[in-house]
Amino acid sequence: MYLGIDGGGSKTKAILVDEKNQLLGEGIAGAANPLHGVEQTITSITLAAELALESAGIARSQLSRLVVGAGLAGVNLPDLFKIMTEWDHPFAQFFLTTDLHIACLGAHSGADGAVIITGTGSCGYSTVKGKSLIVGAHGFPFGDKGSGAWFGLEALKYALLASDGLADDSPLKAKVENSLKAKGIDLVGKMVGATSKEYAQLAPLVMDLAEQGDPVCVAMVQDGADYISAVATKLLTQGAKRLSMIGGVSERLQRWMSPDVVSRLTQAQMQPEFGAVLFAKRELLSLDKTA
Repeated sequence: MYLGIDGGGSKTKAILVDEKNQLLGEGIAGAANPLHGVEQTITSITLAAELALESAGIARSQLSRLVVGAGLAGVNLPDLFKIMTEWDHPFAQFFLTTDLHIACLGAHSGADGAVIITGTGSCGYSTVKGKSLIVGAHGFPFGDKGSGAWFGLEALKYALLASDGLADDSPLKAKVENSLKAKGIDLVGKMVGATSKEYAQLAPLVMDLAEQGDPVCVAMVQDGADYISAVATKLLTQGAKRLSMIGGVSERLQRWMSPDVVSRLTQAQMQPEFGAVLFAKRELLSLDKTA
């Protein structure tokens, strides 16, 4: 049996399939970005795998039968990739790559192409004729522009400036205060140590007001959208014939993006977790050939 895992800043999704790619079960657990916690990542992967087995009517103790392909946010950083590959996992095999890689594999059914993820975080990835390109993927708060977490951080920064009377009026200030049940400097206290997922929960406030024409939020969303358009343009220069956008912010962001980029977008053919299964099968086949 094969397990495909898509681990990001908000959640981990696992699918269990047989050799013919027939779906047997699914499981969802917490975040799995080792940049924000290796132990949490391991816990989420294991729990998602156990829940996928359980939903298929298979005992959780059968983890050792699974060939796992896992695409995780954060493992584009070499140190984190090394830590996760050294994990004494409970599976038959554990093949690790980035969430970008499996998203691209899934979006284009294993063929060449490009993908942009705009969810809790943001990044771009393309693979053409054996050459891969990553744009962004710097992690929150250092990058991830145009993502849910980034919009949430911008909303908080605006609310603090507005509290000091240094920003244009916008309903966003009151909405942030109501959401966090705090005002002024107490907003900082509320968000000290907050995760990217917690910041991303503020993003709908920005998107809603932008769609209603609020100038402050329109400027924020346009700034993020311009960045994602630039990422797309960079990816397309590599020669990708297909470009897909996935993630919780992607659909709402497209109305603000470059029309030229939006016209090039194609529907993802499969979800990232199915891309993780393709990855696992390829890696296992490669091992068999070298054995």
